[in-house]
Amino acid sequence: MSDNSNPHARPQSGPPRILAIAGSDSSGGAGIQADIKTITMLGGYAMTAITTVTAQNTVGVQAIAPMSGAVVGQQIASCVSDIGVDAVKIGMLHDADIIAHVAQELSAQKLGGLDIPIVLDPVMVSTSGSALIAPEAIAAMRELLFPIATLITPNLPELGHLVERNLTTSDHLAAAAEELSASTGAAVLAKGGHTPDKRIIDLLIVPGKESAERGVQFNHARIDTPHTHGTGCTLSSAVATLLAHGQPLEHAVRLGRNFVLRAIEAAPGFGAGNGPLGHLAVRKLD
Repeated sequence: MSDNSNPHARPQSGPPRILAIAGSDSSGGAGIQADIKTITMLGGYAMTAITTVTAQNTVGVQAIAPMSGAVVGQQIASCVSDIGVDAVKIGMLHDADIIAHVAQELSAQKLGGLDIPIVLDPVMVSTSGSALIAPEAIAAMRELLFPIATLITPNLPELGHLVERNLTTSDHLAAAAEELSASTGAAVLAKGGHTPDKRIIDLLIVPGKESAERGVQFNHARIDTPHTHGTGCTLSSAVATLLAHGQPLEHAVRLGRNFVLRAIEAAPGFGAGNGPLGHLAVRKLD
């Protein structure tokens, strides 16, 4: 039986509570919509703080309307103060005002003794190539959110933005991931889908370990498909949910990647461009 006087106390029989802080994708393939599908399919209870409303589809982003930072912050406070939270996934944030309010709310929870995993997907550009974040927001993200993140999950172009140089190879990716982890104190999952390697190689860097043990490599064959809209959102939500279930970080990443691969294989084939994944076809993970 739960203690209603303490919203942070999770009922023993209840699902883990995941708060997704991200933008809304009207086409349902990425953002909050992908987060909710992923969290639900992995047995979590999804809550949301919507940062931005977008009009988009598989071929591009047609309009972006950010929320005020105060409204985003209030969404977070409303969820946490009543329902409680076991993990947080952060996606598209758009601007420095939103980032400041998100950091303020999450830092208050940390200072209040709530030790929850925070998975930060530094969304900067959509799959179709549209910019999703204001330039000054990157500095705010680095200053305010990186210090409280448990895991940061950049793809190769995003990682290049964060270390301020052009990255093209797996060696570049590994060096930059080490650099980002060292500068932030967070674990980094650097995603290698944009390298020219025949197989996709992702690298997890975990701080606080000996150099030889710090990096864990994951790889799989490339899947020949245009239907990859929302893969980053899906992966970060999956890892956050699995961490909330109590999985250790490396295993949460491994299972999260399996979820994404199965969802890509089950893509319904919607749209004329980068289509959505088949989240609903993934019933269980081994």
